[in-house]
Amino acid sequence: MKVVLQRVNQASVTIDNQTVAKIEQGLLVLVGIVEEDTQEDINWLVNKIINCRIFSDENGVMNKSVKDIDGDVIVVSQFTLHASTKKGNRPSYIKAAKPDVAIPLYESFIKTCEADLQKPIQTGQFGADMKVALVNDGPVTILIDTKNKE
Repeated sequence: MKVVLQRVNQASVTIDNQTVAKIEQGLLVLVGIVEEDTQEDINWLVNKIINCRIFSDENGVMNKSVKDIDGDVIVVSQFTLHASTKKGNRPSYIKAAKPDVAIPLYESFIKTCEADLQKPIQTGQFGADMKVALVNDGPVTILIDTKNKE
């Protein structure tokens, strides 16, 4: 499982000209899932995301987590995070999990985030053509891959 974690001042997801998710200060999390991903990967990753100290404290030092600042979170599925660009100019997405595997893991990821954050989070819609807008704060963008835990 891979995520792109973006610290934002605001973010939103629009589908068919309808805003389905909108937050102010917090995190936009783009999530890519592969067939081998498990609940153990989800638990490890959510713990990293919720506790990642990338928000400024009163001294301007990145020392607070999204949980510490009571920030909001939007989670968006993004199979293109597993694109392979080794051959040719058209990326291959063969490593990305098929929907029958990815959807239950994506839903579990969302539920685990909500449980750890102790509040509802906002989401895009799996498989939809989404327009994601954000104001990246910093900018701060972090890449995390569960295959690189150690």
